[in-house]
Amino acid sequence: MERRIRQSKLPERKTLIEFDFDFQAGLDRNLVLELFTMGFVTRRQGVILAGNSGTGKSHIAKVLALEGCKHGYRVRYTTAADMLKALFSSLADDSLDQKLKQYVNPELLVIDELGFDRLERERERREDARNAALFFKVIDGRYTKRSTVLTTNIDFEQLGHYLGDPIVTTAIVDRMVHYSTVINIQGPSWRLSESKKLNQRAGKKEKTPKAAAKKVAAKKAATKRTATKKAAAKRSSQK
Repeated sequence: MERRIRQSKLPERKTLIEFDFDFQAGLDRNLVLELFTMGFVTRRQGVILAGNSGTGKSHIAKVLALEGCKHGYRVRYTTAADMLKALFSSLADDSLDQKLKQYVNPELLVIDELGFDRLERERERREDARNAALFFKVIDGRYTKRSTVLTTNIDFEQLGHYLGDPIVTTAIVDRMVHYSTVINIQGPSWRLSESKKLNQRAGKKEKTPKAAAKKVAAKKAATKRTATKKAAAKRSSQK
């Protein structure tokens, strides 16, 4: 199993226990749990996890990759950006067919973060129609033959612009959606929530020293006023 996990290129080992279903109250827990029976791999179906950043899509995808390894499947994990970069580079040395096998042949392929580098691509003007053609080769090579898990934070309508060719992208989406379970996570961002909690705790810690200092200063001022009154009373009695 360890060898399969290493070969999968999975960057970290996530567990389902770590996933907070209570935080994503709108997520169908039973639907997600059913995925972990790996029945969709047996049926050669796909899984699409869509939604905004921080909603747990990548977490679920990585757990599915790890579970696939435990079930004895050949698994490959990649981000969409890394896969496209590798395929694009293979065009230069005429090794595309060999490189494609790394993504087409595994029984379970996890393509994470499709669209996450959209702003970077737009800024660097990297919308190249060849991206759509290369992505299509992977999806079409696996369609109804092997299972693919894909996570994305952009609408299917926006994929055409992201991949650089709306027409080819339509064929990609058609294949992805046709034989896949689509889970749209519309809940809040877990990372944003954790960030707010950390900032709130930091704010409380910051206020505590200030409050303590203010209390000490007030005590000193009260002591000084008392001393001043005593000195004034003493001078008055001496007169």
